[in-house]
Amino acid sequence: MSSANTDTRTRILMAALKLLEADDGSAVRMSDIAKEAGISRQAVYLHFPTRAELLVAATLYLDEIKDIDGRLAASRNAPDGTARLAAYIDAWGNYIPEIYGVARALLAMQATDEAAKLALAERMQAVRHGCAAVVQALGNDGILSPDHSAEQATDILWTMLSIRNWEQLTIECGWSQEAYIEKTKVLATACLVSDEN
Repeated sequence: MSSANTDTRTRILMAALKLLEADDGSAVRMSDIAKEAGISRQAVYLHFPTRAELLVAATLYLDEIKDIDGRLAASRNAPDGTARLAAYIDAWGNYIPEIYGVARALLAMQATDEAAKLALAERMQAVRHGCAAVVQALGNDGILSPDHSAEQATDILWTMLSIRNWEQLTIECGWSQEAYIEKTKVLATACLVSDEN
């Protein structure tokens, strides 16, 4: 791929993210993205044949420029399950405010927009995979609470770390980001880690 093509692709992704972050993103069409990127609509379709592909690529690009892999390194390299749980909550919980503009737009759009629903679902499944890895680490250490199956524990942690819960606690209830992280760690540990250890 030539540098000109890479530059155009990047401009498209940046334009998509900018428009999604503005308001709730509900009116973001391919033509809007093309206009924002300063290219033709046909040029957008050359890089992204469908709107769904573009929205998924935009969320992946956001993860790339925000260095999600670097943020998750402490969790992935944690020495044990409890350290991995705490590090994962730190990484994802502190990432939510940085991606909230785009996430809020996709959440608002998903009921009536299949492309937005697909983009959001794909990214949230990645979060669920991270939760499953944490639960597996707790299980490997023999400290996963016997009250839950591994799948249930994954579901619980994934729900605790949902964008909607962060939104409710920090925006609606007025919690500080620090309180959100601290309390989420306490609740997740109490719920998922066996109290016999």
